[in-house]
Amino acid sequence: MADQKKEAPKQNQISIDLPEDMADGVYANLAIISHSHSEFVLDFIRMLPNIPKARVKSRVIVTPEHAKRFLKALEDNIKKYEAQHGTIPIRNNQSQFPPMNFTPTAQA
Repeated sequence: MADQKKEAPKQNQISIDLPEDMADGVYANLAIISHSHSEFVLDFIRMLPNIPKARVKSRVIVTPEHAKRFLKALEDNIKKYEAQHGTIPIRNNQSQFPPMNFTPTAQA
């Protein structure tokens, strides 16, 4: 009878495959978010020092419902991070965009 009781997969579990070519991720230091009535578009951008042209490294398109779920999940993770590592400072004296020319900190 024990053989007949095989555990069924749990309803809220999903198997996620992370391909090797995506496992390293991409670095972005700017995000631009736009939306229409049916979707949100999140463009993740990498800006390089002293280069006025930036490149979109990844684009994610989600429904409004998923955008709101993403917001709540990100807020939850930030709260957990700050509880463990302290408050993340935000510099109020800067514009929304990072500076175009980064200040060098070393010389070769």
